[in-house]
Amino acid sequence: MRDAFHDDLDKVSDDLVEMTTMVGAAMRRATTALLETDLTTAESVIAADDDIDALRREVDDRAVDLLARQQPVATDLRMVVTAMHMASDIERMGDLARHVAKAARRRYPDCAVPDQLRNTIREMAEVAEQLVTATGSAIANKDVHGAVEIESIDDRMDELHRKVFGELLDQSWEHGTEAAVDTTLISRYYERFGDHAVAVADRIVYLVTGRYGTQDEGLQR
Repeated sequence: MRDAFHDDLDKVSDDLVEMTTMVGAAMRRATTALLETDLTTAESVIAADDDIDALRREVDDRAVDLLARQQPVATDLRMVVTAMHMASDIERMGDLARHVAKAARRRYPDCAVPDQLRNTIREMAEVAEQLVTATGSAIANKDVHGAVEIESIDDRMDELHRKVFGELLDQSWEHGTEAAVDTTLISRYYERFGDHAVAVADRIVYLVTGRYGTQDEGLQR
């Protein structure tokens, strides 16, 4: 019975890793749609979000079933409960990729991002890729130090988000209010994508150590 229980726990972990792969691909493709004004790709990202939502429901259903049948305690209980929270955060990362794709679709055939900020948005997308890859690895390996590293990667995302605002507030901005609103929202989507990765990292630390958060001095390299 316990072997079956741990097999189910492994399946939950595998599904979470699969979710990170799916949301990483979604954000990568959404960025392509945004910067290359690719309507077909934007539409496919929006449609594929249903698959991420469906997998999140599977994780929740499996976790609830484990709670009901097995009444886990200690680390096993933390794993089941934490998995549900992580699934929620990862699913939100997928929603944010969908929001980027919707921004691309809304301004098609024009690009929603002015030329002067395209490289910054592209770098935000690269950081998002690093974050989601690190998140999947930390989940798969229950890697506390890998989880702590996610916080450091996200610092770069926050810097880029501030850089966008600096451009928008500069007196030389000449692209109008509509472009400013679009760019603000898009930058925020990437920044929130990183925030949810950090939230997952915090939960990995809690799962392994019983302590919450990546800022514990004992966890720093």
